[in-house]
Amino acid sequence: MSFGSESTTDEVLDGVDLSGQTVLITGASAGLGQETARAVAAHGGNVLLGVRDPAKGEQAAEPVRAAAAATGARVDLREVDLASLASIRAFTDGVNADYDRLDVIIANAGVMACPEGRTADGFETQFGTNHLGHFLLVNRLRPLLAGGPARIVNLSSAGHRFSDVVLDDINFERTPYDPWQAYGRSKTANVLFAVELDRRGRDAQQRACAVHPGGIMTELGRHLTEDSINALIAARAGREVSFKTVPAGAATSVWTGFVADADAIGGRFCEDCGVSKVTDDPSTSTGVFAYALDPATAAALWKRSEELVNEAFPT
Repeated sequence: MSFGSESTTDEVLDGVDLSGQTVLITGASAGLGQETARAVAAHGGNVLLGVRDPAKGEQAAEPVRAAAAATGARVDLREVDLASLASIRAFTDGVNADYDRLDVIIANAGVMACPEGRTADGFETQFGTNHLGHFLLVNRLRPLLAGGPARIVNLSSAGHRFSDVVLDDINFERTPYDPWQAYGRSKTANVLFAVELDRRGRDAQQRACAVHPGGIMTELGRHLTEDSINALIAARAGREVSFKTVPAGAATSVWTGFVADADAIGGRFCEDCGVSKVTDDPSTSTGVFAYALDPATAAALWKRSEELVNEAFPT
């Protein structure tokens, strides 16, 4: 069956039985993460919800638990702050101790166009949270994916078009901070991470991809100001920003996680429930820029990320 930009999570998963699968979703306390978790539970999948604020997470988990009650799925809510390596290590230690397998990881959490700041470990907030946080979390949980088939879905964005990664200036110490440039660097890093993850995991049937959910009005935009919105419009050459519903925005996450052919999406950038074409035309509304899929840059980012988190991971 073919799906597109307006397809919803329940349409994509229609007739799909996820019973017996265990799915980790970060950023599950609102928006896309909450809807992804609800859809998975509604189709029988056990969900492990990673949330920064447990109280908020419990509220957001209510529809997820209701969906799970109807299918017999399990819901496990745990605290993790993607802006703290110590929090990530505590979370992954607990998951590794309590679980013997994960089938899918959906790296959904993130921040967008926020004021200049630093994570608990001194990294620029967007790169540190959106990329390094998930780099450490996913790699520390990869042993639970062993034996395959398994999938890792990195939430990226069309915002990757704002900038390639800049590995010798991740903290904007050489250049003035710009919130959209920082967002672009982190979203390109999400794609490159998927490229190298897929290369390392494909022989073991651990496939990875990156996803652009589309424009959705969620809490991700809580830092947006009139100036930052105007800067976004200018960067898009005046083109109007269109918005999806949350169920349509989360549809590509579940499509790549459970429905799409693994070989088709492995190491690729996906949007609107399809694999994106590579483009160098900034006037187009869809497609992925080639630098975000470059295998040499992906390998260099992996090495730099290991140095930054001070932890190495096997090939």
